[in-house]
Amino acid sequence: MSSLGRASALLAAGTMVSRITGLLRTIVLVGVIGAVGKAPDAFALANQLPNDVFSIISVGLLTAVLVPQIVKAVAGEDGGSAFISKIFTAGTVVLLAATAAAMLAAPWIISVIMKAGTSVEQQQLALAFAYWCLPQIFFYGLYALIGETLNARKIFGPFTWAPVVNNVVSIAGFLVIGFLFGTPLTEVSDWPADRIAWLGATATLGIAVQAGVLLAFWPRTKLALRIDFRWRGVGLGNVGKLAGWTMLMALSSLIAGFYQHSVALAASGSNASLTVMNNAWLIFMLPYSVIVLSIGTPYFTQLSEHAHAGRLEDLRGDIARSIRTLGFFLTGALAAVVAATVPASRIFTDNRDEAQAAALVLVGYLVALLPLAVLFIVQRTFYALGDTRTPFAFTIFQCILIAATAFGTQLLHQAGIIPLSALAATLALGQSVASVLQTIVATVLLHRRLDGIGTSRWILALGRFVLAAIPATAAGWGVFLLLGGPHGWTTADRIPAAVGCLIIAAVVMVVYIGLLALLRAPELDALKGLVRRFVPSR
Repeated sequence: MSSLGRASALLAAGTMVSRITGLLRTIVLVGVIGAVGKAPDAFALANQLPNDVFSIISVGLLTAVLVPQIVKAVAGEDGGSAFISKIFTAGTVVLLAATAAAMLAAPWIISVIMKAGTSVEQQQLALAFAYWCLPQIFFYGLYALIGETLNARKIFGPFTWAPVVNNVVSIAGFLVIGFLFGTPLTEVSDWPADRIAWLGATATLGIAVQAGVLLAFWPRTKLALRIDFRWRGVGLGNVGKLAGWTMLMALSSLIAGFYQHSVALAASGSNASLTVMNNAWLIFMLPYSVIVLSIGTPYFTQLSEHAHAGRLEDLRGDIARSIRTLGFFLTGALAAVVAATVPASRIFTDNRDEAQAAALVLVGYLVALLPLAVLFIVQRTFYALGDTRTPFAFTIFQCILIAATAFGTQLLHQAGIIPLSALAATLALGQSVASVLQTIVATVLLHRRLDGIGTSRWILALGRFVLAAIPATAAGWGVFLLLGGPHGWTTADRIPAAVGCLIIAAVVMVVYIGLLALLRAPELDALKGLVRRFVPSR
């Protein structure tokens, strides 16, 4: 467990720096193109497309397959070099083909998503941005291939720290655009071809540099990498079979996401829409990434090792222990973000009214924060067991629910029940409800598969965390009101908003940890261990 602790601390530090610089990147971007308007929504859609398309490859080939397969391959005489060379060759071919296909399909994809509630000019702007952004698919893939291999070899740091370079490059590029062309550029007419090229090239250059940075760490894997098209006889057929289910799963998520985006774009122009939803999701992902990914990623490697060795009792212990640890940290973070939703949203918007609308979207997403942490462990346990079909089933269930809630939201809006101002928040809440139900179904299925995963014990632990989080959230909200509330100094501008968030979060965490100490929560030992790793004793 000490190695897991060290890896988690390293990942937490890297993810924290990465996410902070990512927040700064978004703040600068919002300063340049705004948060509410047709131009920012066009760029948000185009810049999200590479992530959406790549998710099919990532979920299908990497997360579900690569790490478990490499854990098996490193037991071979060459340490997995031959297998990984074939995977990299095949992966590069797939990435190039996917990038080319996405570029060719871009006009159709844009027209499908933006079919209602958008102008031809906005669609053309989104398409122009898409042509610049879609090459990111290849660089995302290269970054993921190298990073997942480093993770499988227990070299966790570079994969987490490399995005910092991307953020620095992007921030510099966005600042240059603002200096050259002025701000904010929220209207479609503000974006002639040269400005489109500046923004699109900056976004893609950052991803390319991020992938390039990881190459410097490849020698630490001690793997000999070469081009190898001889794919027979090394089990790639089994990899393809496993990847097939997860690629279908990612494709289903992609379709549901496209439909959700289409509904959200009806509010584009003067209300919270796609850009606000993306920025709210970014705030949501800050605690998720720092806590869930930094702690959960090392556990995934250990889950794979125990599953491969058939040590099911150790596997059950890993599941319960990881969920309790994640729940402890994440519930505290959830309380802090809920209490600071308005000032946190003000950091990524241009005025107080936009901040309050964005805060509602953020709250809608936060409903699913804790359940998604449980889902992270449950889903990756299935992957470690070599089962990608079951995750496909419960993800299809979620996709159907997301599409259904989006369709219901659209109908209620057309009936005049949901105004445009609440469209994005309702979509976010619908997605969270779908994720909660998905987590319940996935947990039940894993419980049956392993004949128990200690569910009652870790649910009691999560209940204890929530019990402490409720008064902690109330205390933080009270501080927000004392500081002036929605019309106080914490929503006057971005820097005061950030300061207000820090004050509110500090109060929440003191109350949360204090209450858990009174409850004598054993998970406090995890916090003490983390502090010792970052603050070595003399």
